[in-house]
Amino acid sequence: MVAVLLAALPAWAGPTVPGSEVYVSGKQSKGSFQLAAGGKAAPLYASAQDWPGVLRAATDLQADVNRVTKLTPTLTTDKAPAGKEVVLIGTLGKSPLIDGLVKAGKLNVAGLAGKWETFVLQVVEKPLPGVERALVIAGSDKRGTIFGIYDLSQQMGVSPWYWWADVPTKPQSALYVAAGRHTQGEPQVKYRGIFLNDEAPALSGWAKEKFGGINSKMYVHVFELILRLKGNYLWPAMWGNAFNDDDKQSPVLADEYGVVMGTSHHEPMVRSQQEWKRFGSGAWNYQTNEKTLQDFWRQGIKNMGTKESIVTVGMRGDGDEPMSEGSNIALLEKIVADQRRILAEETGKPATQTPQLWALYKEVQDYYDKGMRVPDDVTLLLCDDNWGNLRKLPKAGEKPRAGGYGIYYHFDYVGGPRNYKWLNTNPLPRIWEQMHLAHEYGANQIWIVNVGDLKPMEVPISFFLDYAWNPDKIKAEQVATYTRQWAAQQFGDQHATTIADILAKYAKYNARRKPELLDANTYSLATGEWATIVAEYNTLLTRAEAINQKLPAAARDAYYQLVLHPVQACANLNELYYTVAQNREAAKAGYSTANALAEKAKALFAKDTEIKNRYHALAGGKWNHMMDQTHIGYTYWQQPPVDKMPEVVTLTADKITEQAKPEVQAADYGNQFVSIDAEQYTQAVNAGSITWQRLPDLGRTAGAVTTFPVTAVPTATPGGTSPHLEYRITATQAGSASVRAYLAPTLDFIGVQGLRYAVSIDDEAPQIVNLHTGLVADNGNRPWEKAVAESIMIKETKHTIAKPGEHTLKFWRIDPGVVLEKIVVDFGGMKPSYLGPPATPGGTSTSPKSSQAKGSLGQR
Repeated sequence: MVAVLLAALPAWAGPTVPGSEVYVSGKQSKGSFQLAAGGKAAPLYASAQDWPGVLRAATDLQADVNRVTKLTPTLTTDKAPAGKEVVLIGTLGKSPLIDGLVKAGKLNVAGLAGKWETFVLQVVEKPLPGVERALVIAGSDKRGTIFGIYDLSQQMGVSPWYWWADVPTKPQSALYVAAGRHTQGEPQVKYRGIFLNDEAPALSGWAKEKFGGINSKMYVHVFELILRLKGNYLWPAMWGNAFNDDDKQSPVLADEYGVVMGTSHHEPMVRSQQEWKRFGSGAWNYQTNEKTLQDFWRQGIKNMGTKESIVTVGMRGDGDEPMSEGSNIALLEKIVADQRRILAEETGKPATQTPQLWALYKEVQDYYDKGMRVPDDVTLLLCDDNWGNLRKLPKAGEKPRAGGYGIYYHFDYVGGPRNYKWLNTNPLPRIWEQMHLAHEYGANQIWIVNVGDLKPMEVPISFFLDYAWNPDKIKAEQVATYTRQWAAQQFGDQHATTIADILAKYAKYNARRKPELLDANTYSLATGEWATIVAEYNTLLTRAEAINQKLPAAARDAYYQLVLHPVQACANLNELYYTVAQNREAAKAGYSTANALAEKAKALFAKDTEIKNRYHALAGGKWNHMMDQTHIGYTYWQQPPVDKMPEVVTLTADKITEQAKPEVQAADYGNQFVSIDAEQYTQAVNAGSITWQRLPDLGRTAGAVTTFPVTAVPTATPGGTSPHLEYRITATQAGSASVRAYLAPTLDFIGVQGLRYAVSIDDEAPQIVNLHTGLVADNGNRPWEKAVAESIMIKETKHTIAKPGEHTLKFWRIDPGVVLEKIVVDFGGMKPSYLGPPATPGGTSTSPKSSQAKGSLGQR
């Protein structure tokens, strides 16, 4: 039965990055190498002298060939290769097998020798005595070879998510590797990784049930996933966990697999916060407890030994809190100097030869801005604001640092204004836009992202690591293509376009306001906005469920995890809050429908648990606890201990004043306004090297627009022929008007005076607007909290319309990085709503009697 179900799986697709070469096929071609066919699989050979991680990955290739073909190739490491066609695997300078091919002139290592994590797959004729042809998988270093192995596995149709998301493999009776030389080149970001964080209750509960805890039995699956995704770096879980102490095998296996280990931004010298709780004594205070802290850190470096690591330096307060007010720059510089002295003493080599990072997280960035410096070889790890908006980037043209710059980014966060931990709320277009800034400004040494429990961040994790390998390979307009190819990799080509659209839309809808921030008052009931939001989600759910019915049974566990569950859970959650809003409104008016709405809300709340239980039952309970995260009933930034039903009102008979059910009105956002999606400009005026660039699907409603290159200097004086967008609008009356620009919540990553743009109507002088007046990316700063909670900045300018008729609104570029999503011109009749009114046809002001069609919220 299983074989029948697998046979029904849709055809597998190739790599996820648009434009990547597909070099494995089920059909023979001229000069191709027969990896498996006719009931036989080509034997695998590697040298026993190669890296243990390479030999281990070779066993994964052996298993992957079996997953695809049901044939298991032999894997030999102790004798010379023999056979008509064989696969030779090895690392340059480590494998006598590969070095012999190079010496004999059989393997060209141009573009391989001396490179970082680079691989080549090449068919070689008569490589060795007794061997007619070989497929050679050669790496420039340990991970280069490992990535070559896993690249072949992906090309064969084995998803990197085969274990972590139960993605089935499409059986093939034959596998052929195309003739020629196949490589992905050298990665542009040197260290690319993930941070398991905020892992209770979901990941921790799951790991305890399945593995007895967050230990080496769990981590080997994490290591393999990272490497299959061509990442190389991990910050381990640290909520009550100590990677190096909980299970002594964990760091040993990380090094064997080939994963570079680190500790989080506030855990210096390869020692976790939990280790201080277990082994430290006295205060976490360098001024009063210097010797104890030095001994503690020294032991961390001893424990590290020769295992590949990036050492975090510096110091924050205990438990990821700010240092005390009395801490000063001189003290922090002394701490780093002392840490580096310990590092040199314990490793027996200059500190410059051990990779280190200093994280400019929260208040630590202030120390840097006030003049604190670390040695040039230490990577400066720049950070976002915990909500996906980069706080700082290197200044264009700044002198290069030997250690370079990196980025610490977030897909998950615990902190103000609200935790967001439950589901994926990270649209790929926004990740692309922010990490494109990082790449263009030269922050390419380390990219690491907080992924919470790992699941359910599968899509953004894949994208983050794929984009990090070569950001130039994925353009803004190719993000949708990437999503489609990712969907095809998991579920085949047939439904990939629809699945990709569902993946993109649910992330977009979730990003409008994180689920943890939703309540009955989020969207406008009066305008019909709430009804539209729920209709959109339910339409998405209908589409997702229709695809589920078309997929073979073997693919449905994966589909539920990756696609259907987040749509189902969020459609239900939004309908719950909408129903609560309706209930409260009906109760205020004394409508008898209030009671039915209260019961409906209770049923939707109960359904949330049913949806969670369905997830936990997948794959025979494999993922039990992974959806334990609470998400309903927040009262402040921290999560509630249990989900709590929102309050509803039930009317007694004497409180019911109206029996009739109120009619559902058409959506009504008021009148006398013009709403335009940023992409729908009449004309884009470029100047010199500066051009306007559409960012498809970025933002809360449609897409967005910005200027490239993002490193171009500010426009000194907007006006005339300087870069600007023109929007044709029609006013039905003269008088005052306000222009509201809806902008992505980008921060002042340049750090000069805030990012600026300007607005004018017709020939008036442009009004300059600063996005960041009064905004500081920190808890307690109301403008920042509002911007990240609402995923938008709305800035307003006042204008005077001289006469009715057609006018030209101009949006002027001043600073790079400003991202425009929508413009609304209000002549005085617009009703308030969360997303703003939907686009009006042709930029024409709505008249007092007109209304918007229900269900329209701009162009999707």
